[in-house]
Amino acid sequence: MDNHETIRKYYEYANAGEWSAWCDLFTDDLVMDEQLAGHIVGLGTLRPMMAGMGQAYAKFQNVLKEMLVEGDRGAVVSHISALAAKYPDQPIEADVMNFFRFRDGKIAYMRNVHDSKPFAPFLRQISGDQS
Repeated sequence: MDNHETIRKYYEYANAGEWSAWCDLFTDDLVMDEQLAGHIVGLGTLRPMMAGMGQAYAKFQNVLKEMLVEGDRGAVVSHISALAAKYPDQPIEADVMNFFRFRDGKIAYMRNVHDSKPFAPFLRQISGDQS
């Protein structure tokens, strides 16, 4: 799979809730700097984190808007529309930028950047805050 296809699959699997297949797009020794989850190293760390995504969101769509791939690097602008499972009446809408580095057709490094404020319902949910 070439790097363009890897990115397309990243969004396809996320939008379908196929988190195991989504994790398969990463190298075993991946490094991820995720705005909400922090610094993640290794597929063995990522897989259990992603296993709960289906229960965390009542709805999750991450729509690819623009993509640029050059060699082993890629950048994507996308838009997330989501609903936290415990707060389905508080929509999450956020523009996101992802930076990727690839190795052998898989994602070896990923960083995402977005405004965290729209994710307040999700963050309240995972912190146990009932306000």
